[in-house]
Amino acid sequence: MKRGKDGLWLLAAVVFFLFTLFPAFLSPPSVRGDEKEKKDLPPRAIEVAPEYTGVIVPAGEDVSIDLNVTNKGRSDEFVDLSVTHVPKGWKARIKTYSFDVTGIFVPSDKSKSLTLKAEPEEGTGPGKYTFVIKGQTQDGKLSSTSQVLVTVVPKEAEKKSKGVSLTSSYPVLQGPTDAKFEFSVEVENKTDKDNIFNLSATGPKDWDVNFKPAYEDKLISSLRLKAGQSQSVAVEVKPYPLAEAGKYPITVKVSSSEAKSEVELTVLLTGTYKIDVGTASGLLSLTAMRGEPSNISFYVKNTGSAVQNDVKFMSFKPENWKVEFKPEKLETLPAGELKQVEVTITPAAQALVGDYSVGIGVQGEKANKNLEFRVTVKASTAWGWIGIGIIVLVILGLVVLFVRMGRR
Repeated sequence: MKRGKDGLWLLAAVVFFLFTLFPAFLSPPSVRGDEKEKKDLPPRAIEVAPEYTGVIVPAGEDVSIDLNVTNKGRSDEFVDLSVTHVPKGWKARIKTYSFDVTGIFVPSDKSKSLTLKAEPEEGTGPGKYTFVIKGQTQDGKLSSTSQVLVTVVPKEAEKKSKGVSLTSSYPVLQGPTDAKFEFSVEVENKTDKDNIFNLSATGPKDWDVNFKPAYEDKLISSLRLKAGQSQSVAVEVKPYPLAEAGKYPITVKVSSSEAKSEVELTVLLTGTYKIDVGTASGLLSLTAMRGEPSNISFYVKNTGSAVQNDVKFMSFKPENWKVEFKPEKLETLPAGELKQVEVTITPAAQALVGDYSVGIGVQGEKANKNLEFRVTVKASTAWGWIGIGIIVLVILGLVVLFVRMGRR
């Protein structure tokens, strides 16, 4: 009987732990963390801020800017919203996806996103227009004010008529002078009938500019578009080989008897990176003695159109050989310039007589070049005479030996 009561007490303790203590182990840390974070906040604080405080739009275009309402305090807030200043010639309101908004509930340490929508009235011209937005708590104790500056610029009506439009998603391309650039432009026939549109381009002198259908290699100078139809055209640009680094504009035009349009494309040339190395005589061989230095010179020429900076020299040599350069590197090498470099090659003292290969590497900015020298290693002449003397002594010794043996 006692054992049964003990089992009931144990069951009760387990139930108490599961429903009372165990949840306490899971929830309090995060709750305490949230409470601690909220204690770091001020009692009350709000902020109303647009994502962009200044924008530039063409005349006649609407403006839509995200508006963030943030509660930076520990208390939940009801915030009234209004556009307190609307420039003349404009209509403005604060809205969400489907309706206008005059107030919003923002929990503590949270942010809500709305949209400031501004619409110009007919005839509103270029200029600068300031919109003022205000947020205020319902009890009137807190407020936040911000403003948006809208700069309206004239429409480029002369470049885009109602009859045809010409646009490019990527109007600026960058690369070296020896590259080929290909722009994609979209031609749209906005007239109410079929039309043939002529294509033309104005670019830098001696540059090649051609038109091709998208994903085709044939060249075209015009295209036929049905009413309301649009088509992509590739504009292939090949720079003049000697063009210097810089910015080059290209104007592409499309026209028919009823409409015309144009778009400006830009090529940013970074120049070409090329290096040439060699010797003045064209010879790539030299003779060296074992353990003794031997000199030869080679030139480094910048044959590209861009400046080469920090040109370094490397060597690929047999083991225990020494290769030294003078100068050790070139800080800068302008386009078209040539520099002379002295190289000293010292074979190992234990090198055998024969031919060896020594490689020279020239590493410039985005360009490399290698040079290979054949080095013929010879022994010192002193050792030659010593060798001859030894041979003579050996021969004399043999002669004396034969003479003595002959007498016996």
